[in-house]
Order: sequence, then structure tokens, then C-alpha cells
Amino acid sequence: MTMLPAPPTDRAHLIGWVAEHLGDLTLEGPDGIAAGGFRGGQSAADAALATLDITGYAKRRSTVLPVSARGASRMSPYLRHGLLQLPEVWDAVADAPAQDRRRYRDELLWAEYARHLYARTGCDLGVALRREQPRPPSWDGEPWPESMACMAAVTEELETDGWVVNQTRMWLASQWAVRAGADWREGEQRMFAHLLDGSRAANRLGWQWTVGTGSGKPYGFSRWQVQKRAPQLCRRCPLRDACPIENWPNAEAGPAVDGPDLGRGPIPAGPAAVEGSGGERVWLTAESLGTGDPALAADPDRPAVFVFDEPLLRRLRLSGKRLVFLAETLAELATLRPLEVRRGRPVDELAGVPLAATWTPVPGWQRIAPRLDVVETHPWPWLRRPREAPVRSFSAWRNAVDRGARTS
Repeated sequence: MTMLPAPPTDRAHLIGWVAEHLGDLTLEGPDGIAAGGFRGGQSAADAALATLDITGYAKRRSTVLPVSARGASRMSPYLRHGLLQLPEVWDAVADAPAQDRRRYRDELLWAEYARHLYARTGCDLGVALRREQPRPPSWDGEPWPESMACMAAVTEELETDGWVVNQTRMWLASQWAVRAGADWREGEQRMFAHLLDGSRAANRLGWQWTVGTGSGKPYGFSRWQVQKRAPQLCRRCPLRDACPIENWPNAEAGPAVDGPDLGRGPIPAGPAAVEGSGGERVWLTAESLGTGDPALAADPDRPAVFVFDEPLLRRLRLSGKRLVFLAETLAELATLRPLEVRRGRPVDELAGVPLAATWTPVPGWQRIAPRLDVVETHPWPWLRRPREAPVRSFSAWRNAVDRGARTS
């Protein structure tokens, strides 16, 4: 069993802490650890929410360059790790212009749909849901070639900052799988390794929708999108006079597959009220690191514990910037309450400890929690609490949950 010292609050020392205690588990190794484009921690999340202004979002949400003209809110890393919750961000934009509010809340609902879909399908979200991947004519070279200015710029931002706008996420996925014909699951993992907001729910759904394995209609990436969203990239591209994506890709939807049941059915939701009592420590996971986490908030003085899951991290090989973000969050939390930080297998590190925890809609929690002494379970803070609904598409799901909300 491995107890780690509390992460330091100073960023330079914290990067060294990650390199020393977790660097061997990262993509870059101990000598390559660096911070990404976001600071972790509750105070950073609260500051982002306090200054959130989505005026112009509907018009600028897909802008790529210049960076100053982007309309993306940059809330996703904080939402992914529970530093902010979907309901509070939903409420925060109540006074925004109507069109911007509607489009932004659509995106929050899309994030909720991803969680419902993941709760329903679990690890099956990693296989084609509805159709096989398109198989275009062979692509010569890397799926994300550095010779294409659009690919070079987006992959550099991904690998440096750990975040890119949704428009360029679609570019990357379509270029990788629809144009180059590379396995979408390998591309999804490569993106996932770097994203500070990386969740299997959102990332896999985004890839499946773009590639056509989940939607039945592949998203075509071509020069037109780049010229519209980031014309600077085309002007400086060495291939501007011989663009390999000049025309729309010739990609037909793949054959139908016998995937998981996506029709109307129950979606795991967890308890609607607190179940049990007597947890001596709060078990924190990467989905629930905010001070507003229900199990944490229930008792502000109760000690908490977080385990860096060594076997999982060794398998995933995430970028060190993702662990820096988590460590910054834990460092701040440790100034507010007693906190243990451990490295190992959660079932070993937490054995025999009566735990309080927030139910979480991910397969890892469902797999590990039954093997621990979770005596107090708190409800997950849903934006739309799951009910029987189809999950084959966002529109079908939304119609069902909206209809249910009106009748409840």
C-alpha cells in the first residue's frame, strides 16, 4: 500500500511531485511532465463560472481562429471532474441572450446525453454502436499528417494545452477515420490521452457520431471547413496548392452491426436519496473532485481519500498534464479538509474502510464500489435524472426525457 505526500500548491513544485510519484505511469515519462492550458482546483473552476459570458455563443461556437474570437466557454475540464456540475452551469446562463442560451444549453444536454448513454452501454461504447466504420480508399501516410497545417496546428494545441474546440475535435476524428481509414478506437484513445476534459462518455460519443458508427452518417472533413473557421491555416499551409482534402471525402456509411440495445429501456441512475450512513472517509474519484460533490458536502470536516489507480493509469498512459490538473485539484482540497492521496489498486488501498461516496455513472465505479465497504451512497447530481428512454440518438433521448420532465 502506498500513501503519497500531499501535493504542493505551488505549480512548479507540484509538477515535480507528479514527475516523482506518478511520472512512470504517464505518456511522456517523468522527464516530460508539464502543465496544460488549464489550472486545476475548485477556485479556478469557480472563477471560470463567475466570469462565464456566452453572449455571441450561437454565432461563434464553431470559430477556430483567431483564438480571441472563439465562442467556446472552456468549462468542460471542470465539468468533467465534478468541480462544476451541469445544473449549476445551466442556471448560470439563465440571463444570457435567448439564442445563445438555447444553443449553449443544448450542448449541456448533449453532455448529459453522453452520460446517460455511457451509463446504459458501459464499455460497449467502445465498439461500433450502429454501423461499421467507413472504409475509404487507402490514405498514404499518417492519419494526422504534420504537412497539413490544419492537422499540425490542432494536434499541437491538443498535445500542449490538453484542450481543443469541438469543431477541431470533429476535424481530427473525421481526418483520422473517415479520410485516412485508420481505426477510430486508436484515434479516440490518442485524443483521450491528452484531453484535460477527457471522459470516455463524451469522447467516444463524439468519435462515434463523427465517424458514423453511432450516427449512420459520417461527417465529411474538407478544406471548406478550414477556410471558413480558420483561413489563416490554409494560407500558410505548404500544401495549399495541392490540398489532399480539397474535396469532400467519398465515404459511405458502413454496414449495420448487431450492437448494444439502444431502444427504449432503463438507464442506471443510482439512488434518488442518500442510502446508508456512517462513512468514515469520503472516497473521491476523478468524476467527483469538487467541494460540491454530494458526499463531500454532506460533512465538510470528514476526511477524504483519493487513489491514483496504478493498473488503470499504467494501461491508459495518459499525458502528464492530465495528472497535473488532478494533482492541483487535490492540493487545493487538502488545504480545506484532511485528505489522503494514495497510489495502487483502489480495492487494496481502501480495504476495510467504511466509505461515503457519490454514485457515479461510469463502469469503473460500478466495478470497484461493490468490492469496497461503501456504507453511505449519495445521489449523482444529474441535469436530467435518467428514466426509461431510447439512447440511439440525441433527439430520441431528448424527446423522451423532456416528455418525462413535463409529466413528472
